[in-house]
Amino acid sequence: MSAATSRDRTREGVVTVHELKRAWLALERGQFRQRRIGGSRTVRVHPVLQSRAPGADAAWQAVEPVLPVVGCAGSVGASTLALALATAASSPDTGAGRTRVVECCSVTASGLAAATTAELGPHSSGWVQGTRGEVLLERVVDAVRAPDEVPLPSIEAPYAVSLTVLDVGWEVGLLLENGGWLSDQLRRAPHVVAVARATVPGLRRLEGVLAMLDGTSVTAAVLEPRPPIGRLRGLRGIESSMGARTRELDRDGRVHHILLDPLLAHRGLDSQPLPAPLLSAAQRLLAAATAAPNPSAQTKGRPQ
Repeated sequence: MSAATSRDRTREGVVTVHELKRAWLALERGQFRQRRIGGSRTVRVHPVLQSRAPGADAAWQAVEPVLPVVGCAGSVGASTLALALATAASSPDTGAGRTRVVECCSVTASGLAAATTAELGPHSSGWVQGTRGEVLLERVVDAVRAPDEVPLPSIEAPYAVSLTVLDVGWEVGLLLENGGWLSDQLRRAPHVVAVARATVPGLRRLEGVLAMLDGTSVTAAVLEPRPPIGRLRGLRGIESSMGARTRELDRDGRVHHILLDPLLAHRGLDSQPLPAPLLSAAQRLLAAATAAPNPSAQTKGRPQ
C-alpha cells in the first residue's frame, strides 16, 4: 500500500467545515438520504415534519385592547410584569373585568407554566389555557422555532376579556424582520411596554430596543431585585449608560423603576399571589402606558 493511499484512507473520516455546514442546512430543511450500514441493512431516516400552527400567518383582529410586553433581554422579568399588568387591570377597583395573558414563546421557554391556579387543558387553537383569579392564561402547546410559527390567540375564550397582555417572548429585532400575526401586532401596537434590568448592560439593551421601536409609544419598566438605593438616575454607573432615547423617556416620566421581590425573583412565578408592591407598580405603569401619546401610523416601527 502506497503512502498516498494510506493518507487518503486516514483522511476518510475527516469532515470539513464546509461539509458540516451543508449537513446542518440539510438537517434544517429536513433533507436526508438512505444509508446502508454494514453492506446489508438500510436505515431510512425520516425528516421531521415542520408543524406550522393553523392560522399562524393570518392576521389577528382582537376585539379588546392589546398591550405587548417585550423583554430587552432574556430573563429580565417580562413574564412576571405581563402577569402583574393583567392582574392589576382585572382588580375590582378598575372595573375593567377579566383580562388575559398570551405567552407567545415556545413551550420550552414558558415562564407561566406554574402560574395558574386552575388548568383548563389544551385548546384546539394550539394553546393550553388556565386561569388565575380573573386572568386567563394561554401558553403554546408545542415547541415553536420562529415567531411566525406561534398560533393565533384563541377567539373562543371561556369568557369575554377587557384586555389582552401579550408576553411577546422573542427578540424585538427578530420580530420586526419576521412575518406573522405577532410581528404585525408589535408593529401596529399603539403602546408597548419594554422591560429591562437596572444594570448598565440592561439599560444599553433598553436603548437598543427603543431605537428599533422608533415611532412607537413605549413605556419602560426597569426591574431591580435589590432594595432601591435611590432614584434610577442616582444609581452609580446607571446614569452614564442611559442613551438619548432612554433619557427622553425618563424626562417624560415613562421610565418606571420597579422593585422586584427577592423571593419572587428566586422562585419564579407560581400559584402564590403576586406581592402587593409589584401590583401597585403595575397599576401605575398600566395607567401611564394607556395615557401615553399615540404616534402617527406612518412613523411606527422600523422603516420598510
